[in-house]
Amino acid sequence: MRYLVDTNVLLRWSAAGDPRYAECVGAVDDLTARGIDVCVCAQVLIEYWAISTRPEEVNGLGLSPSDVEARLTQVDRIFTLLSEPPDIARRWRELARMYGVSGKESHDARIVALMLTHNVTHLLTLNGGDFARYQDITPLTPSDVLSR
Repeated sequence: MRYLVDTNVLLRWSAAGDPRYAECVGAVDDLTARGIDVCVCAQVLIEYWAISTRPEEVNGLGLSPSDVEARLTQVDRIFTLLSEPPDIARRWRELARMYGVSGKESHDARIVALMLTHNVTHLLTLNGGDFARYQDITPLTPSDVLSR
């Protein structure tokens, strides 16, 4: 079994000062201890970089690119990076059309398209409601994982 980690979980997993840090670290640790492959993808890493390097006054972490690179080196050691399929645009577009996706939801549909390509059925996210419409995946929060 594989889980994809959403950007919001990855951000908190790597930020010891965040109130949800322990919960996110605990969920990832629990999954890996059970032999579950915990994954990330290019989109998650790009979003992570963008938010981490954005100034705090505009809802970012205000980190330098070298600090973010150091954090991503830790990510590389723990998480499996899923490759981008050459037909991701087609797969995303099919989902967007099928589920009537609009606006910011387009980014979530792309994550789901990538998950389905790699037969990843579970998403570790803090925003499970954003993914509830997609019948072929199961969004779980870190607290859901820890309570199992």
